Amino acid sequence: MPRIELVRVVAAPAPRLFDLARSVDAHVASTPGTSERVVAGRTRGLLGLGEEVTWEARHFGVRQRLTSRITAFDRPRHFRDSMVRGAFARFDHDHHFEPGPGGMTRCLDVFDFDAPLGPLGRVAERLFLERYMRRFLEERLRILEEIATGDDWHRHVAP
Repeated sequence: MPRIELVRVVAAPAPRLFDLARSVDAHVASTPGTSERVVAGRTRGLLGLGEEVTWEARHFGVRQRLTSRITAFDRPRHFRDSMVRGAFARFDHDHHFEPGPGGMTRCLDVFDFDAPLGPLGRVAERLFLERYMRRFLEERLRILEEIATGDDWHRHVAP
């Protein structure tokens, strides 16, 4: 069961980063390489506890759908999205935000997952899937930081 942990300190307040991380609009903006789009569930705005969204994206050259639900919510410190349906056997993605001095926020992403297909999936995890997911999540977090520290971050969290 791979577990990816990413830490990034961002010069923006925790509530802003929390809201951007659960924003459907910011998610689409932060995943340009996979052409992600919403096909069901909340299609705009901020996801809240119990809400679901279904994404369609291209990964490994294949168009895939994945539905996730917000299963834990403690604004502005933590939320979790968990896969309901999709290509993984399972995943939980925890987003933590710790306010720091001078308006800085420590962001901790924890992505805990299992690939499908039992033993074959475990081989795929070790050979390429964990590395692919780490790069995907690092890029998404980098773009969210750009949005959070830019002048028009508020357009991604508008109701």
